[in-house]
Amino acid sequence: MSVPADDPLLSTRSGRVKEARRLTRRAARTERRLFLAEGRQAVREALALPGCVREVFAVPGRHDDLRTHAVGVAWHDADEAAVASLSDTVSPQGVVAVCSALDRPLPDVLSDTPSLVVVCADVRDPGNAGTVVRCADAVGAQAVVLTGDSVDVHNGKTVRASVGSVFHLPVAVHRETAEAVALLQERGFTVLAADGSGETDLYADPQLLRGPVAWLFGNEAWGLPAELAELADHRVSVPIPGRAESLNLATAAAVCLYATYAARR
Repeated sequence: MSVPADDPLLSTRSGRVKEARRLTRRAARTERRLFLAEGRQAVREALALPGCVREVFAVPGRHDDLRTHAVGVAWHDADEAAVASLSDTVSPQGVVAVCSALDRPLPDVLSDTPSLVVVCADVRDPGNAGTVVRCADAVGAQAVVLTGDSVDVHNGKTVRASVGSVFHLPVAVHRETAEAVALLQERGFTVLAADGSGETDLYADPQLLRGPVAWLFGNEAWGLPAELAELADHRVSVPIPGRAESLNLATAAAVCLYATYAARR
């Protein structure tokens, strides 16, 4: 059973709501190692991850089915305004969970011996970051790494864009991209840099995709700096036979990851 709230109906003035609202700021999330997951899908997936959810704020009567899964979790009935104050969406769904931070050190993630890793270098847009996490989850990748000045994986928009996938696979945060690449190579990964001007065609050599692979994706606007792309074992380009100038980050990631999946089938 969920743990009943102390107050029968919390408002925006409640101390618990005010404390949770602090987590809308990155500094507070970093300091407290907590974040907010908003919406039915995110809360459902968070509750399925043992030990992840600390407490839930929900509008009474709207999410009772989720409450049955909140074993040992403090469940607070709160009014619409209180729950909405914890959300940055236009149409809040009336349920928000306070969750423990998900990121792990990169060496710790690699100790699980993954065979497909996705590295996002300086990815700033939370929607793109969340979509890449979702794509990685969909193809069965075992980890996502955010490097450089990438967006906070616990950003509300990132969590929503992942559609729950952020709770399904390990996420590492590593400040220096070059160090992350070197560590992956030391662990036996072939690092492939997605680069529109890369010398290797994505579909030219399926064998290249069959061993332990780490895909390296760059910023939405400027891609991968040359000095980072050169650190990879191969710079790989996605063929564009049509007239489009390029593919956006999330689309390119999806194409590369599914090509990897296809090569391994």
